[in-house]
Amino acid sequence: MKPQARRRTLVFSAGIAAAMSALHVRGVFAQAAAAPPKLDVPYVPTPQEIVDRMLDLGKVGKNDVLFDLGCGDGRIVVTAAKERGARGTGIDINPVRIAEAKENAKKAGVEDRVEFKVGNLFEADFSPATVVTLYLLPDVNRKLRPQLWRQLKVGTRVVSHDFDMGPEWPPEQTVQIGGKTLYAWTITPAHKKTGKA
Repeated sequence: MKPQARRRTLVFSAGIAAAMSALHVRGVFAQAAAAPPKLDVPYVPTPQEIVDRMLDLGKVGKNDVLFDLGCGDGRIVVTAAKERGARGTGIDINPVRIAEAKENAKKAGVEDRVEFKVGNLFEADFSPATVVTLYLLPDVNRKLRPQLWRQLKVGTRVVSHDFDMGPEWPPEQTVQIGGKTLYAWTITPAHKKTGKA
């Protein structure tokens, strides 16, 4: 091969290598951007029987505003709107779950009564709630507890699936159903004045 042709081949090969490297770097960044957020709580759907019982414990009715913290596919909020006439908001850090929740609300015909947001629970405002539902983990519940006391109005009901709020806030009701445990509380003036249960 002539030296000039060899130089052209080397330059061409180097150009391909650089382009491939650039594509790889862009691919890595695209994968990182598309990667799901770090979740504090794994997604485990709540069985419909448990959803219904949670709404019973929270005494959810047509005048209520329900916030589901870590809403997953939105089934608690959608059921509250469709079956009880309530308004609702679901918050979840995972945009995939929020997309599912919006689609489920559309299928159920309750889009006008519900809202779903991608968000960090510890940065969220759920002060409009009259009922709050949760299916999180013990440490997350306990971290949220001061925020619940601070933001929620007196009389707001709180219902948790499987996990309590620690000894500082004993539940008013504990219900066993199908191998699951549900806990219920009400925000009192004591929470607002002293920050204690």
